[in-house]
Amino acid sequence: MTSSRIKVIQGSLIDQDVDAIVNAAHRSLLGGGGVDGGVQQAAGPDLLEECKSLGGCETGDAKITAGWDLRARHIVHTVGPVWRGGESGEADLLAKCYSKSLSLAVEAKVRTIAFPAISAGAYGYPIHKAATVALSAVSDFLKADDYIEQCLFCMVSENSFTAFSCALNDLP
Repeated sequence: MTSSRIKVIQGSLIDQDVDAIVNAAHRSLLGGGGVDGGVQQAAGPDLLEECKSLGGCETGDAKITAGWDLRARHIVHTVGPVWRGGESGEADLLAKCYSKSLSLAVEAKVRTIAFPAISAGAYGYPIHKAATVALSAVSDFLKADDYIEQCLFCMVSENSFTAFSCALNDLP
């Protein structure tokens, strides 16, 4: 059952003892605010140097780096869509963020991975909609690939935790 491999927790993404964390990155991969700023700061200056060599990242895509000063061995950087009302392909792009991140994680031999609520902060994606897309995409991936043992969704706010917990409970 895939939902047993998915867990929603309330806590900081960067504090998790996992093989990889996913960074909700800016297209430049050179830092920003929110999750991206926190990951960049916690991972240290070597991360920025590695990211400079990657040439940015398109919305819906992902790239992987070392974890540097984090507990995680890897950081998967993905660029979520900006919410434009839901009629501009946002759900497909958001789902691609999760599936591409998981594909890169499997290639890197990652067994445990932690996600934030991609696009649900500064990019304005409504949290309940983001949670449904995220959990559906991850569940679909895990049904097709059994390499990853645990996917954590790390939520800082009570509202995000509740939205993701409800979406997890609603999975078929």
